[in-house]
Amino acid sequence: MRYQQGSCGCTRNFVTGRRHIVANPVPNSTRNFYGLTRNFSVTSVELDAIDLKILRELQRDGRMTNVELAERVGISAPPCLRRVRKLEEADVIEGYHAMLNAPKLGFDLVAFCMVGLKRQSDSNLKAFAAATGGWSLVRQAWMVSGESDFLLHCVARNLTEFQDFVIEVLTADENVDTVRTMLTIRQVKRVGLVEI
Repeated sequence: MRYQQGSCGCTRNFVTGRRHIVANPVPNSTRNFYGLTRNFSVTSVELDAIDLKILRELQRDGRMTNVELAERVGISAPPCLRRVRKLEEADVIEGYHAMLNAPKLGFDLVAFCMVGLKRQSDSNLKAFAAATGGWSLVRQAWMVSGESDFLLHCVARNLTEFQDFVIEVLTADENVDTVRTMLTIRQVKRVGLVEI
């Protein structure tokens, strides 16, 4: 497969034999807030079968030692470490994180907010997106198409904390037109893996 990033930030797959190629934007390219690039060009990182094995193993267990990883993928430790560093430098591996159990930490409510803005100018969209960075209840945020402008994934200790956030923060924003909320009942799937 060949993955090529287009001007919209999406990827397209192209068959190129047994190698995988991940296209990344050139660091000097001009990217605007939405991830769109002007004068877009790509640099490619070739991923062979061993690179793909490394990615699969690290997705399953990012805490394993380099020696253990090398054994699992069938190469010695030094070239394994070089490959991991290459994948990190190419932003194929973006980071390593612990997956926490929110209810065991006292965060019992998970909700989604669909937010529509009154004005969708570039500056208003940027301002709202920047504001989400300061809201601790918002764990993930996406700019979306359709009836709403943003989708917010929120985690709160209880319903009162979430309601206070919606009333005192979201609806108080002068550019927010609509807020629709969905409270989750039960999580039925949780996978932090990308299918490779």
